[in-house]
Amino acid sequence: MPHGPTLKLILVLVIVGLALATGLPPLLRRAHGRTPGAVAWGEALAAGVFLGAGLIHMLGDADSDFAEAGVDYPWSMVICGAVLLALLWVEHFGNRLSEARGVNANTLPVMGAAVLSVHSFLAGAAFGSSSTAAVTLVIFFAVLAHKGAAAFALAQELSQSTLGTATTLLLFTLFVGMFPAGALVGQLVGAETAAHPLVEPVFASLAAGTFLYLATLHGLRDNVLIADAKKAPEFTLTVLGFALMAIVAIWT
Repeated sequence: MPHGPTLKLILVLVIVGLALATGLPPLLRRAHGRTPGAVAWGEALAAGVFLGAGLIHMLGDADSDFAEAGVDYPWSMVICGAVLLALLWVEHFGNRLSEARGVNANTLPVMGAAVLSVHSFLAGAAFGSSSTAAVTLVIFFAVLAHKGAAAFALAQELSQSTLGTATTLLLFTLFVGMFPAGALVGQLVGAETAAHPLVEPVFASLAAGTFLYLATLHGLRDNVLIADAKKAPEFTLTVLGFALMAIVAIWT
C-alpha cells in the first residue's frame, strides 16, 4: 500500500467526517437523550484498540527507536507515564471544579472539550510523524474506533450546557480540527526524521500515554474497563479490540 501525505490526508478526512457525522446532529438539535447502544459498543471496542495500540505498537516501537538511536534510558516509558499522569491530573482537577460551589456549570463541558482536543492533537501528531504505512493504519483504526463515541459524548455534553450555539459549535470545531492540526505538525516534523531520529519515538511515546489513558482512566469510574467490565458484550468488544492490535503486530 502506498504511504505518504496523500494516504494520510485521505485517512484524516475519514476521521474528520466521522466526527462531524456523529457529533453535529445531536449538537445542532440540542439533544438530551441517552447515548445509543452502538456508540457505547464503539467506545468499548475503542478501549481495547487503544490499549493494544498503546502497549504493543506505540510504546514498543518508541522503545526500539530510542534504542536504535543509542539512547539507553527508558525515555519511552517515562514520557508515556508522564502523559498519562498529566491527563489524569487534569481530569481530577476538572471534577473538583465541577463539584465546587460557585463554579460556573459550563466549566466542565469547556474543560472536556479542551482535554479531548489535547488527546486529538497528540494522536494526530503521532499519526503525522509515522514513517510506515503499518503504524499509520494502527493509529488510524485506534482513533477511528474512538472518534465517533468521543464526538457524540462531547456533543451531548455541550448541548446540555447553557452555552450559546456559537460557543458550542466553536468548541466542537476545535475538537474536530485538532487531529488534522496535530497530523500536519507531525508530518512537518516527521519529515526531519533522518536528521532528528528521536522525533518519531517521542511522538509515539506521547501517543502511547494518551492511548493508555483513554483506554484505562478516561472517565474514571465511568470508564468502560471499570463500569462496563461486568457487561459481557462490552467487555468482549474490548478484548476483541486488544486482540486485533495483537494480531496486527504479527505483520508490523
